[in-house]
Amino acid sequence: MEHKSFGSVFKLTEEKKETPIVNDYDIFQDKELLDSIRSRIISNIIDDNIPKNMNLNDFINLEIDKNLNGITLSTEKRNHIFNLIDNEINGLGPVTELLKDNSVTEIMVNGPNDVYVEIDGKLVRDESVSFINDAHILRTIQKIVQPLGRTIDSSRPMVDARLKDGSRINAIIPPLSLNGPVLTIRKFKKDLNNIEDLLRNGTMTRDMAVFLEACVKSKLNILVCGGTGSGKTTVLNILSSFIGNDERIITIEDAAELKLQQSHVISLETRVDNYESKSEVTIRDLVRNSLRMRPDRIIVGEVRGSEAFDMLQAMNTGHEGSLTTLHANSPIDALNRLETMVLMGGIEIPVSAIRDYIENAIDIVVQVARLSDGRRKVVDISEVDGFKGEDINLQPIFKFNQTGLTKEMDVDGEFKLITKKIKMIDRIKNKGFKLDFLGCKDE
Repeated sequence: MEHKSFGSVFKLTEEKKETPIVNDYDIFQDKELLDSIRSRIISNIIDDNIPKNMNLNDFINLEIDKNLNGITLSTEKRNHIFNLIDNEINGLGPVTELLKDNSVTEIMVNGPNDVYVEIDGKLVRDESVSFINDAHILRTIQKIVQPLGRTIDSSRPMVDARLKDGSRINAIIPPLSLNGPVLTIRKFKKDLNNIEDLLRNGTMTRDMAVFLEACVKSKLNILVCGGTGSGKTTVLNILSSFIGNDERIITIEDAAELKLQQSHVISLETRVDNYESKSEVTIRDLVRNSLRMRPDRIIVGEVRGSEAFDMLQAMNTGHEGSLTTLHANSPIDALNRLETMVLMGGIEIPVSAIRDYIENAIDIVVQVARLSDGRRKVVDISEVDGFKGEDINLQPIFKFNQTGLTKEMDVDGEFKLITKKIKMIDRIKNKGFKLDFLGCKDE
C-alpha cells in the first residue's frame, strides 16, 4: 500500500506570508534630530577608543543612551540609530546599505543631503540617505580608500580605486571640487558574468556573440569603445572569458576590475604617489614590462594616454589577440583618438606611419552605448579594412538601428547584419569556426 502523507490526504497547503521589505531610512523622518543625534554619537566614537573589554554592540548602545538623554524614541527609531552607527564602525558609513542593494548600479554623493543613485539606467535622487556634513563625507572617503593603499588630502585631492568586489571608486575634494567632497561609486554588476547574461539583457544577438567569440579565439586584436558608463569594462571582461585556459594572460589596469576565471592570469595595477612611496608606475610602464613576461595575451583595462603607442607596438610584434578599451563616441572616433594619443606621447613619426601602425594592429572595433532608456547595447561591430585614401577604412559588420521609442519610452530598434564579406574570415575559418550566418559553411 502506497504511503501518503497527512497533508496530501487532506489537501493541506501551507500559507506563505511574505515579509514586507522596510527601508530602514524611511523609519526616521526627522532628519534634523537624526543628524544631531548621529553627529554627537559618531563624534564620541571617533574621539574615544572602544574599550577592549566591552562588546561592540554594548558600546554602541551605551553611546546611544548617553546621547538620548531626555529624548524618547520608538524601538524602530532606536534600531535605526544603531544601524547607522554600526555602519560607521563596521561598514562604509551611509553608503553601506546602497552598496548592498543589488538594484543600485551607481552611487553619486554630491553633498551631505545630495545623493543620487542609478537604478535601471535612470538617475534618481535618494532622499533616504544623508551625511552629517562635508567632514563626514571626507571621513567616509578616507575610510574607503585607505585600506586600498590610496590617500586623499589637499595635496592629493583626487583618487581612483576599487573595492574587493570590483566596484569602482572615484573621489575628488577641495580645492579641486567647489561643491565640497564628491564621491562616485560604480558598482560591479554581479548579474553580468558571461555572454548568456548579455544575451538575456538584449545587449547583443546570438550571432554577434558567436562572431565575437570566434574573433577572440582566432586571436584578433579587439578594441572596445564607448562613453562613460556604457559598459565597456563589462564587455571586455566577458570577451576575455573566451580566451583558452592554456594561455598566459597579463591584465593591466589603473584599478583592477577584470575578473578572469582562467588559471594562468597575471594581474598588474598602476601605482600612484602616496606617503609610503614616491615612485609612480603608469600604464605605459606596465605595458612595456609585460612584453618581457612572455604573454600570450595582453589585456589593457583602458588606453588613455602615451601607452597607446606601446600597446600598438605589442599588437604589431607578435602579441596577437590583445584586448583593450577606449573612450570614444564611434568606432572611427576611437581610431582617431588612438592617433591623437600617440602624437601626444611625443613620438616623432609621421601621421601616415601612425595610421599604418593602427591599421595593422587593430582588427575589430566594438562600440558599446548606453541608450536613452538606460539600457546598454553593442551598437556596432566593425572591421578595420585597409585605407580609403589617406584615412583608415572601417567596414561595419553588425549594427543596432534605433527606429523610435515605445509607449513606455524604451528604445525600439533592431540589430542588423550589414555585410558577410569579412577580411579576417580566413583566420576565423582556420580556427575551425563555421559561421553559417556569414556564409562560412563546410565546403
